Amino acid sequence: MSRAFVREADGSEFEDLPDRPVSSHPNLVTAEGLSWIDAQIADLRRRLADAGVAGDRSEAARVSRDLRYWTRRRATAQVVADEPGADRVRFGSRVTLEKSDGREVTYRIVGEDEADPTKGTLSYVSPLAQALMGQTVGETVSMGPLQAEIIAIA
Repeated sequence: MSRAFVREADGSEFEDLPDRPVSSHPNLVTAEGLSWIDAQIADLRRRLADAGVAGDRSEAARVSRDLRYWTRRRATAQVVADEPGADRVRFGSRVTLEKSDGREVTYRIVGEDEADPTKGTLSYVSPLAQALMGQTVGETVSMGPLQAEIIAIA
């Protein structure tokens, strides 16, 4: 078999990775979210240095892309202060809902990068968070096919 048109992998295929997309929404974050972003940046800087020492160009390219993303997110972060005792759902609120099937769930409304519904956090731009914003205890919102009543706001 001729190898005339076979390109050896030398790591250069990773050097021009496309940047991670950045949301067009305002980059609202909680104080914890800002600390988390700072930790991400510190970890990525360490990993980039390690990749440089090891001569791992593909790892350096991946880490550099992520570092560019988190540096941009840090530069545009707008910390929204907690407002304890608020009677309406807002950014940063912990909202406990009782679904029409009787189950209770609690979510905290946070920034896009902080959101992880499996850990009880929702992005403020998610449909459920948007439906909850401005609501008070006793009001009902749709959660897919179910209805849910707001039973607590913290």
